Amino acid sequence: MIFQLENSVNQRISLPNNSDIELYIKREDAIHSFVSGNKYRKLKYNLIEAEKLGFKTLLTFGGAYSNHIVAVAAAGQILGFNTIGVIRGEELVDKIEGNPTLSYAKHCGMQFKFVSREAYRNKTSDDFLNYLSEEFQDFYTIPEGGTNTLAVKGCEEILTIEDESFDYICCSVGTGGTISGLINRSNPNQQILGFPALKGDFLQQDISKFATKMNWKLTSEYHFGGYAKINADLISFINTFKSENSIALDPIYTGKMMFGLFDLIEKNQFPKGSKILAIHTGGLQGIDGMNVNLKKKNLPLIE
Repeated sequence: MIFQLENSVNQRISLPNNSDIELYIKREDAIHSFVSGNKYRKLKYNLIEAEKLGFKTLLTFGGAYSNHIVAVAAAGQILGFNTIGVIRGEELVDKIEGNPTLSYAKHCGMQFKFVSREAYRNKTSDDFLNYLSEEFQDFYTIPEGGTNTLAVKGCEEILTIEDESFDYICCSVGTGGTISGLINRSNPNQQILGFPALKGDFLQQDISKFATKMNWKLTSEYHFGGYAKINADLISFINTFKSENSIALDPIYTGKMMFGLFDLIEKNQFPKGSKILAIHTGGLQGIDGMNVNLKKKNLPLIE
């Protein structure tokens, strides 16, 4: 363990209409205040490797409301790493204090490099990485969203022996690292269901790079129009879910997954008696930033 965590527990979720399905949520969001959920899992072995190789600085990439940026900044502060965030969008350079994600990362000591969206699309190219090396010298690179082989290794630790009784393991999907770890750790008789938060078919290929089993599929109908897209129905679901279960859901990832799960259960898409475990991957820091945007659009706020 690289720093102190709270225990992750499986919490039973109430379902409407006296469903004969058992649904639980694994509270990975509760293991740490800011390096929570899959972000801790993805960072664990990367941080161990960075320390082993003697790096003093971590460099990573993200958008204006990135959970990953917050997690890297917080972990760096805890463990004594310098941190650099390459942020998508040059227009954000003078908007840090009005952005809950960036202001917290700055408070943790993160240095920012704001780049255009065009430059950001080439963030994995040798030319761009060499450009960053010239400016910042030696650093340990963590990819956007944190997904690499070491991240998948960490995500394999989400599931425990106690979770072997579940028929279905469900998670939201961003870059594919978390679901890959769940697939690798699962039993062959378990089905792993992914709920992508983005539009597009590229995730199948990305997950296949890391997954060692074939017991998985993606359910792509619940992205609500794409990454960070949200509407009044999803907001209402998230607020009702919190009221009934005392669990906050983030609107980018876990909220969409749980909305999709409830919809599939209502449509009888799971066999009777199924036992389902949904993974709460954290990301609750993003609620404040989302509410800033919702207020501008005159939409209801996430409670």
